Amino acid sequence: QVQLVESGGGVVQAGDSLRLSCAASGRTISWSRMGWFRQAPGKEREFVAAISWTGDNKHYADSVKGRFTISRDNAKNTVYLQMNSLKPEDTAVYYCAADLTGYGTRWSVGGSWGQGTQVTVSS
Repeated sequence: QVQLVESGGGVVQAGDSLRLSCAASGRTISWSRMGWFRQAPGKEREFVAAISWTGDNKHYADSVKGRFTISRDNAKNTVYLQMNSLKPEDTAVYYCAADLTGYGTRWSVGGSWGQGTQVTVSS
């Protein structure tokens, strides 16, 4: 089972940028579809972005499309989420996940979850 550790969260102002990282250990994630999810207070966890093992195919939630970019570096066993033009409604705990299945904006996670990193966007 792969272990995932997120980092890069913090407190920023609306319009700022953050880059989240998800470092994997225990096994390679080179052949895994990876993704990011988030959970805001009082809400269910929701899909944010997914990336194929090659990095060629990416999917985004409508709410982040055009602002967030998912990427990966298989040599570093790491997945990233670049978040630009942040909004207060982006405030949530962001989770990295491994072995996603699905398409578009409907995904399930067959592998591990990270422990999450808090992102807070003030207005």
